[in-house]
Amino acid sequence: MSEAISAAGAVVWRKHKDHFTEVAIIHRPKYDDWSFPKGKIEVGESLIACAYREVLEETNLQTEFGPLLGQVEYFTPDGLKKVTYWSAKVIAEKPFRTNTEVDQLKWIPITNVIEVLTNETDKEIFDKFVKVKFNSKPFILLRHAKAITRDEWQGEDDDRPLSSSGQNQAMRLLSTYQVFNIDQIHSSDAVRCYDTVNPIAKGLDIKLEVTGKLSESTYKKDKEKAFDYAKNLLTKDVRALICSHNPILPKMLNKLTKKSEIDADEEKLSPADGWIIHRIGKEIIQIDRIDAPSI
Repeated sequence: MSEAISAAGAVVWRKHKDHFTEVAIIHRPKYDDWSFPKGKIEVGESLIACAYREVLEETNLQTEFGPLLGQVEYFTPDGLKKVTYWSAKVIAEKPFRTNTEVDQLKWIPITNVIEVLTNETDKEIFDKFVKVKFNSKPFILLRHAKAITRDEWQGEDDDRPLSSSGQNQAMRLLSTYQVFNIDQIHSSDAVRCYDTVNPIAKGLDIKLEVTGKLSESTYKKDKEKAFDYAKNLLTKDVRALICSHNPILPKMLNKLTKKSEIDADEEKLSPADGWIIHRIGKEIIQIDRIDAPSI
């Protein structure tokens, strides 16, 4: 059996000047259908990076991605296709221009979208979209990329660097995390954390905030400092990314979400994995997991 085709897209939305929500629907002349922007994943690309790229290519819209909406499957002449969708808020608009895939774009009031969509799988995704509080902000907990082992390193643990595969992971994180329109990036002062997020900070032109409060060595002495640091950021209602360590992040997630009705992820993060906490003010509405880049 041939491997399924992986693709990704988004339900793109904006607020009309009269305060109602509109959704972008595209027309594909090849299929003569009205659907959401989506496309096939490229080699080495993450699903969410694929969705972001496809939205930009097919609509010419700059977006900020929100909660994961899920996946649909259907058969095509080329085999089984699996498409993963996110919600995506428009943050910058340029005039639509036709391209090889799309010849029209329409903004449809949210109450009328179902009647415009052609495909049942798009209607299924849209049904999930309207049930999510999609006007949220991301708060990201990222584990540092793969470091050389403690046995291989003779110096202080905070100085332990990324391995060659970890360096490759770090260089590929920008395409994934740029989709969240991040305002701030905060890192443990351990070298392996700093070197994980420095390429993201440079790529987004964001000042990297480095602190010992998020380090493993500080956590061993005072387990509350890292949590207090994250809680303070959460109250500021910024789109923030924290890069820290595996002993710290799962406990931080549990503490930040314990008053929420959303269950925390019980699986630990592997190197370069992340959790996206979507929230509106102090209300946590969804937690998504982002896997490390494949290397």
